[in-house]
Amino acid sequence: MEWTRSGDDVFLRLDPGEEIHASLQALADDIGFDAAAITSGIGRTRNSTYGYMDDDHHYHRRTITGGSELVTLQGNLARRENGDAFTHLHATFSDDDLTPHAGHMFEATVHVVVELHLRLLTAAIMTRCPLENSEFVALKFD
Repeated sequence: MEWTRSGDDVFLRLDPGEEIHASLQALADDIGFDAAAITSGIGRTRNSTYGYMDDDHHYHRRTITGGSELVTLQGNLARRENGDAFTHLHATFSDDDLTPHAGHMFEATVHVVVELHLRLLTAAIMTRCPLENSEFVALKFD
C-alpha cells in the first residue's frame, strides 16, 4: 500500500494480495483517524465476495473466485465501540464477460491494483454498534 494525503483527502493504491477491508482498517490505525467517507474505488480484484441483506436481516453471499474489474466502490469507515476500525463497503464488480455483480462487499483481494479515495471526517463522531436480531452493525452518531 502507498498513500498520499492532501488536507482531509487521502488517495491510496493497494497492491496484489492486499485485502481491501483489512487495508483500509490498518490505514485508519496508521494515520489515526476515526471516521471517513470512502468515495471511490477502482481496480482489479479476485476472490471478491459480495451480497445483500434480506428483509430478515440475514446476509446472502456470492463469490467471484477469478479476477474481476472493481468498477465502483464506496462506503464509510467508523470505529466499533471497542475502538476497532470498521468498514462498510458496497461495490460493483464486472466479470470477464462484462456481467455486473453488485452489493455489499464482504471481502475482495487486490489482483492487479486498487485505487481509492477517502475523505476523512475529522470532526465527526460515528460508532458502529450491533443491532439486536440482525447481522447488521448500525452506524450511530454522537
